[in-house]
Amino acid sequence: GRTTRDYALVNITDGSRKGVLKEVSGPVDLSPKGEYIFGYQSTDSTWFAYNVATDIRKDLTREKVFYDERHDSPSLPRSYGSAGWTEKDEALILYDRYDLWKFNPDTGVGERLTKGRETQTVYRYVTLDKEQRYLDSKAEWLLTTFNEDDKSSGYALLDSRRKTVKPLLEGPYRFSTPVKAKNADTYMFTRESFEVFPDIWTSGADFQEAVQISRANPQQEAYRWGTIEPVEWTSLDGERLSGMLVKPEGFDPSKKYPMIVNFYERSSDGLHRHRAPSPGRSTINYAFYASRGYLIFNPDVHYRIGYPGESAYNCVIPGVTALIEKGFVDRDNIGVQGHSWGGYQIAYLVTKTDMFKAAEAGAPVPNMISAYGGIRWWTGLSRQFQYEHTQSRIGGTPWEYPMRYLENSPIFNIDKINTPLLIMHNDADGHVPWYQGIEFFV
Repeated sequence: GRTTRDYALVNITDGSRKGVLKEVSGPVDLSPKGEYIFGYQSTDSTWFAYNVATDIRKDLTREKVFYDERHDSPSLPRSYGSAGWTEKDEALILYDRYDLWKFNPDTGVGERLTKGRETQTVYRYVTLDKEQRYLDSKAEWLLTTFNEDDKSSGYALLDSRRKTVKPLLEGPYRFSTPVKAKNADTYMFTRESFEVFPDIWTSGADFQEAVQISRANPQQEAYRWGTIEPVEWTSLDGERLSGMLVKPEGFDPSKKYPMIVNFYERSSDGLHRHRAPSPGRSTINYAFYASRGYLIFNPDVHYRIGYPGESAYNCVIPGVTALIEKGFVDRDNIGVQGHSWGGYQIAYLVTKTDMFKAAEAGAPVPNMISAYGGIRWWTGLSRQFQYEHTQSRIGGTPWEYPMRYLENSPIFNIDKINTPLLIMHNDADGHVPWYQGIEFFV
């Protein structure tokens, strides 16, 4: 079952206590002045506020969607979080997927302060003074912006009284959360993209005429790097999907290029992330392969609970075929690579398709039944939660859903693998039992 907690108020002078909340699953906190207890009840996906003086609890977001809209695992969805309270505990500022909302904790009435949903723009409050315990409703608020459609980001100013947003800076980059100098109106931030290293910039409060003050990676100019772009296609379930395509420098659409498919879950929001070359965690380095003439395709996967392997197939394969149809992919030279959860999905895919010339599955789980009975070696944690409730998304136990465990386990279809497959695993893996790699290989 899930963890729930009861909460009580304790009088610190005489030690007396009064129970105030029962069976809350989710984060709970006190408002800055201590007049309210507030939190998110994940069992019904609702934010609430409890008035300490009047002993009244008010649900704030019932009938509204303030929980993860893209949640696709057999567990309770998380909230999008809170920006905090305005002065004197007057209002609680909550986030939905896109916007800031201002809630009266006694009446439960909420009003939307930004209009991000209309343009798929995510607005989030920036805390500039770590000592400040509330949001100043008389001042303008600095926000970060992120556009889910084209993945651009930037900064904006919100006048919370007039509910007007003034854009300050935006572009096809990933901007960091800015930091303000303690005693001056000067701001520091980084700006990065696939091709641009996240150097440090400074500016005034309006973010105009920003100045680059570091040049940390000049050696990049000597290398062929490549470019990245968003791609879209339709899954076999009829859903519109997004992904990323990396192209080599000097790309010529009339030529045929070998392609590596590399994915995990949903990565397309990271389109403008800078990936510096490194011999890092068991995944391919994009710039390294692009500079050697490879295309790299990273498709997003949307999951249907109980069918993680099939979900990966239904999303990844039509993405690859959609790119082949564009005419510049060498269909005889497509590889696939992934690690951990990505490694599992690749192990599954090669039992269902011979599309790939070669495959590498890093730390895969080919047998969900034996892995269900395993532990995480670093922590000793049982792995059962992963299959019942989280990433592996089976949705129950092997005795409730024996066929789901069989159908999603590549080990039971190993006779259908015709693709040369490299399995990488090591005995210092703290999360995936490394005997899964041995079991697959043997």
